[in-house]
Amino acid sequence: MTRTYRALSAYARTTATIESVARLAGWDQETYMPPGGAESRAEQLAALASIAHERKTSSQMRELIEACEQDRELTSDAESAYARSVHEFRHDFDRATKLPGDLVEELARAASRGQQVWKQARKANDFAAFRPALEAMIELTRRKAECYGVPRGGEPYDALLEDYEPGATAREIEAAFSPLRDRLSAMLAELGKGEHPDESITRVKIDPARQHELGLFVLKAMGFDLDAGRLDTTTHPFCDGLGPGDTRLTTRYREDHFTGALYGTLHEMGHGLYEQGLPKADHFGTPLGDAIGLGMHESQSRMWENMVGRSLAFWEWLLPYARKIVGGALDSATPRSLYAATNTAKASLIRVEADEATYNLHIMLRFGIERAVFRGDLAARDIPGVWDETFKQTLGLDVPDDARGCMQDVHWSAGLLGYFPTYALGNLYAAQFFEAARRDLGDLDAQFGRGDFAPLLGWLKTNIHAHGRRFRAGELCQRVTGRALSHAPLMRYLEGKLRPIYGV
Repeated sequence: MTRTYRALSAYARTTATIESVARLAGWDQETYMPPGGAESRAEQLAALASIAHERKTSSQMRELIEACEQDRELTSDAESAYARSVHEFRHDFDRATKLPGDLVEELARAASRGQQVWKQARKANDFAAFRPALEAMIELTRRKAECYGVPRGGEPYDALLEDYEPGATAREIEAAFSPLRDRLSAMLAELGKGEHPDESITRVKIDPARQHELGLFVLKAMGFDLDAGRLDTTTHPFCDGLGPGDTRLTTRYREDHFTGALYGTLHEMGHGLYEQGLPKADHFGTPLGDAIGLGMHESQSRMWENMVGRSLAFWEWLLPYARKIVGGALDSATPRSLYAATNTAKASLIRVEADEATYNLHIMLRFGIERAVFRGDLAARDIPGVWDETFKQTLGLDVPDDARGCMQDVHWSAGLLGYFPTYALGNLYAAQFFEAARRDLGDLDAQFGRGDFAPLLGWLKTNIHAHGRRFRAGELCQRVTGRALSHAPLMRYLEGKLRPIYGV
């Protein structure tokens, strides 16, 4: 690290600290803030976003980046970690300077207000009440895409994707999704001829307080540092890495569906383990202390939720402890009955509760709707109808109401348009990484069965977390697995697990 880079990283760390205060205010908004604080919170978040944007686009920031670019000691090896970091600093600066400060401020304000409107409208199943906030957010996001500019040969949606999956395009994502969709459909048709597992054991009633205790037990056992993080409840589960030593997880509970909360907690824990594994102590505010993108982030959450948490070995380890924590509700359960019950392949309405096999179909539906909106082919007022029709075609279910349809997710109210495709990309990365981990670590099932999750976590920290944003997602995938991203590992994993469960 040279003198010029130290100056740049110090400036960036202060900016990141301001943003972390905004993230803390956002976390509080979703957890403990009283409803009456909504309007003032929107103004607080807008002000903080404006301050951070001014710093990110200032002449001082430009001069610091240019000094690093001209520092031959720093950039002589273009592949070094610090040279890569400077390259990413430049990428972020050039992108940020395309956005006017008043638009950044208005986006933050609209997101804060929109989330409060969404909560109430979803609870009341009232899309008409939500529609003005959604239309405002779409318009603001369209302006943002116009400021970024459409890449040559691309489409407006590509400009939004860059915020979440740098380098990805809608056309490339569609090309990745198409073979996955075809193979998933064929597998689901095959499983439909088999015997569906008995899911009744997941529907036993367990007090939410006991479920919370169980979630904390699993977090600790899998390596999540509760001295540097916490678990709370919210309308829509999420994880936020606020800064060094502070990673917040949220989940939600239903008394009659304990596995919904358990897997929601595992999912957010996967994000949290990534946040805690990033080298923030030394590189907070710089690309080297940041995640590669949301596809990579999702690979971590989906791996821990599904490939670890839905394994037979996981239940062989957890069930004895779970019985002690939750009481007699699981007395009749066996590891195999829970393994079968939590590995179904059946269409369902709610994305965050969807099984592994159908989950990607939910994402493809949302991707198609978002892409159509930004092509100008779909207006906000028509989203419920298109959602219901496409859901019926894709998953074969009638959508009973908008609360369980197009209003079920927080993303659109929060301005996160372009985010959804990363969930499916995360599944693809997770399966490919998990194959590589099995290759390197040996019998993971034996390790999970005795409650030893440290080897996998250590492997992920070394191969993925420690690099920060030194590599783009596709490059890191190639480095770790020796192959470009493919749908084949995910389908090998799903078919290898589900066919025996269904007896086909």
